[in-house]
Amino acid sequence: MLIFAGMASQIVYWLLSMVFLLTVAEACHRNEKPVIMFQEVQLTHSPQGHTLHNTQAFSRDGQWIVYDARNDDSQIGSTGSIEMVNVETGEIRTLYQTQHQTVYGPGVGAATFSPTQDRVLFIHGIRNADASRPYGITRRTGVAIDIDRPQQPIFMDARDIIPPYTPGALRGGTHAHSWSGDGQWISFTYNDYVMEQLAKTDTAVQDLRMVGIMVPKPVTVPPDSTLENNSGICFSAVVTDVTENPVPGSDAIDKAFDECWIGKEGYHKPDGTLQRRAIAFQGNVRNAEGKTLTEIFVVDLPDELPTEANGQPLEGTATSRPGVPKGVSQRRITHSAHGVEGPRHWLRTTPDGALICYLAKDPNGVIQLFGISPNGGNPVAITRNKFSVQSPFNIDPSGTWIAYIADNSVFITEIATGVTERITPRFTDAEKPIGAPNWSPDGKAIAYNRNTIVDQEYFLQIFLLHR
Repeated sequence: MLIFAGMASQIVYWLLSMVFLLTVAEACHRNEKPVIMFQEVQLTHSPQGHTLHNTQAFSRDGQWIVYDARNDDSQIGSTGSIEMVNVETGEIRTLYQTQHQTVYGPGVGAATFSPTQDRVLFIHGIRNADASRPYGITRRTGVAIDIDRPQQPIFMDARDIIPPYTPGALRGGTHAHSWSGDGQWISFTYNDYVMEQLAKTDTAVQDLRMVGIMVPKPVTVPPDSTLENNSGICFSAVVTDVTENPVPGSDAIDKAFDECWIGKEGYHKPDGTLQRRAIAFQGNVRNAEGKTLTEIFVVDLPDELPTEANGQPLEGTATSRPGVPKGVSQRRITHSAHGVEGPRHWLRTTPDGALICYLAKDPNGVIQLFGISPNGGNPVAITRNKFSVQSPFNIDPSGTWIAYIADNSVFITEIATGVTERITPRFTDAEKPIGAPNWSPDGKAIAYNRNTIVDQEYFLQIFLLHR
């Protein structure tokens, strides 16, 4: 039956494509603004998952797209390989394969390309994973592979969970790594193993998600036989201030997450000065009634290597989480009635850093794209669709267009005008696009995921839209 279902789905896709092209032709006949025409190519076909990360999936020359072998977003712990596909030839290369992979880990996933090197960075579970120590949010780290040296892991962030802790090393799990515009610094979300374990005996303590950074400087951790710890080529620090009990109506948060670098080279403050390094992130506050809302925050970072603030060791202590470095400034920039809403998404900014984009509901309850300056002010509506945005999103390298999924299709919207164009047919629920569309470095192509039937099963495949 699935074979016939697959044939039927292909026929439906052909019919939808014809309707889509006829709609475009009719629009042109009416002298309306023509859509930007994209041609679609299916790049992967094998019976496995091919999951794109939410950003930076393309190599710096635009010739390769990196992915992990998950067929479901929740399967990092049981996924063992990082691969890449050539956009011209469809050639597949395996970059990394875990050793002793089981359903408990170690697991790999969420791979991104550096914008300045032929290097891929991804989540790697702790190497001693087993049934008693499975992959988890406090048991993962960042590992890189140079594409001309497959299977040779480079540990990026150091990990040290054995006292005395090491400055520049963290004690838990880094996740969803993102390269800064110059490819030098890396941001990530983080959960702390030491706090997670302490919370089991101290109810006043919680393992709270934070945002951190790593910068180029090797950190050496004493070797141990358990494989729990590792040295790294980067110095890491947490840069967001969180607390277990945010005061209602205040700017205090108990979770910092789903961040992005602001601009390729930072953003300009109201006085015209350039803030070279800054991160926008989502933070959970309590409103005056005590209800949790997600708002947008900005953290300005110093240019130099992170250093300890008074009494707040970067590595943390046995009873406290890692301290925020000296010179880091955190502030809230949205004060909304309902906060950020919609599917999980990462903030994105225009290349000049002037606009931070996020999802929220409009007065009709439809999830739309909005933008706000990193200096604060009033949000502006980017989309005005009749249907909700269904996915994370990305902005093209010129800062002109934003790509996302809505109404089971890939859409692009011109940020300055709100002009919106559907650039794929509308797919069935079973074969709809999934995740965030990724722009190529030259802005001429978009890669995205959707399910197709292979050997009577659905698998996530990679499709390329190019113009």
